[in-house]
Amino acid sequence: MNLPGTPPRRLIVAITGATGAIYGVRILDMLRKLGGVETHLLISSAGWLNIQHELQLAKDDLHARADVVHSVRDVGASIASGSFATDGMIVAPCSMRTLASVAHGLSDNLIARAADVTLKERRRLVLLVRETPFNLAHLRNMTAVTEMGGVIFPPLPAFYNQPASIEEMVDQTVARVLDLFALGPALSPAWQGLHSGSAD
Repeated sequence: MNLPGTPPRRLIVAITGATGAIYGVRILDMLRKLGGVETHLLISSAGWLNIQHELQLAKDDLHARADVVHSVRDVGASIASGSFATDGMIVAPCSMRTLASVAHGLSDNLIARAADVTLKERRRLVLLVRETPFNLAHLRNMTAVTEMGGVIFPPLPAFYNQPASIEEMVDQTVARVLDLFALGPALSPAWQGLHSGSAD
C-alpha cells in the first residue's frame, strides 16, 4: 500500500536474446501474484525469438502479464528518464550484447537506456546473464557493471533444497532475485543450516 502522494512501486523487466526466457516470464507472474508493483516490460527482437522457441507464448499472452509494455525502439518512453520513479530493473535473461551495452553506457535502445538510467539514479539493476563459458570480454563487462552498482546474477540452480522439477529451480532463482528489491516478506526460504550430524 502506497501513502497518498507517493509514486507506486514499479519494476522494469526486460527479456533479451539469451536462453532462459522462462525467468523473465516467471518474474512477471510472481510480481502479479505479489501485487502492489507496477511492471514495465521490454522485450528485444532476439528475446521474442527465444520466447517463441522455448515457451511457444503468443505476444498477447505475455503482454497480459505486465501493466505497461514498451517498444525497445521508444527511447522517449517514461522509463527513459530518471524523473520516472522506479524501484529498479531486472534483465532476465540478459544477453552478452545487452551486458556490453550496459557496461559501456551505449543506450542504443530502450533496454540499455533504462538500465543506464537505473544505474545513474542509484537504483537496483539486476542482470541474469546467460553465457557459458565466459570469455574475458564478458568478465570485464560484468566487472564494469558491478563497479557501477549493478548486480550480476547468473541464474544458477540451487540443489540444496532438492528441487523436484525445472519449475521449482526457476522459481527459487526468481524468488531470490525479487528478494533483492525488498518488496515485502521474503519469497525465498532462508537457509537454516545443515542438520546436525549430516556433515559427519
